[in-house]
Amino acid sequence: MHLKNYLSDRAADVDAAMDVFLPKAKDRPATIHAAMRYAVFAGGKRLRPVLCLAAAEACGGALSNALAPACAVELMHTYSLVHDDLPAMDDDDLRRGRPTCHKVYGEGMAVLCGDALLTEAFLVLAQTPVTKRYGTRDLITELAATGGSKQLIGGQVMDLEGEGKKLTRRELVRIHEAKTAALLTTALRLGAMTANASPAKLVALTQFGYNLGLAFQVIDDILDITQSTEVLGKTAGKDQAVAKATYPSVLGLAESRKQAAKLTRAAMNALRPLGKKAARLEEIAAYLLRREY
Repeated sequence: MHLKNYLSDRAADVDAAMDVFLPKAKDRPATIHAAMRYAVFAGGKRLRPVLCLAAAEACGGALSNALAPACAVELMHTYSLVHDDLPAMDDDDLRRGRPTCHKVYGEGMAVLCGDALLTEAFLVLAQTPVTKRYGTRDLITELAATGGSKQLIGGQVMDLEGEGKKLTRRELVRIHEAKTAALLTTALRLGAMTANASPAKLVALTQFGYNLGLAFQVIDDILDITQSTEVLGKTAGKDQAVAKATYPSVLGLAESRKQAAKLTRAAMNALRPLGKKAARLEEIAAYLLRREY
């Protein structure tokens, strides 16, 4: 199957599962459930859940067993975006080409929407079938640690505190190890765990996710200064406007492009222990790098 069709089909699988997992928009209290669905079904790329499903396939697992963790990861990701867009955080009016959650439902409801999506993520994840190596406790621990103060939230803290400051390359990398690479890596790991993956395969996918996550962030930073708001679906040039540390601001545009390519090669090299079964993951990595060109 061509990659474009694969990505579209898997995203559709995730959307269909999410529609079942989430409360209906009219379930009482209706406002919060409508807000949750507004945020979730905003037309995102579904990169993290697709990677979760592709990792399950690469390890010989069934897509059906990986749908719950795929949706859980996307719910956590969406919650982080809803909160990121708030005036107290990144203060953005656009997300995925339409008004952000707080612009439609108000700031208070957007805070509660993010809270609800995060809580829902664990309710959904708990429905994942267990394997010989990995039980529900392992899955919950994996996602909880990723979303906590040492990873996702910690990355957001460092990002906020770094605004207007001249950060070193290492400080910048540390932000995005936590804010971007961690959740992307966990998506892959959870998918592999539903396939009862060996420890060696988990290590390979962890290294793949780490490098791919950083490459993804480098490219995002480049696109923020090279593409329009219409293309991005969010406000272009926002990072520069708030003096946020980015790869182009720290390394320069040319070096950032080299770094994105280098990280993508490292990600692909990490997949060698999985052999030909990792071909789809390699395709996705190459596709993400091409976003910049």
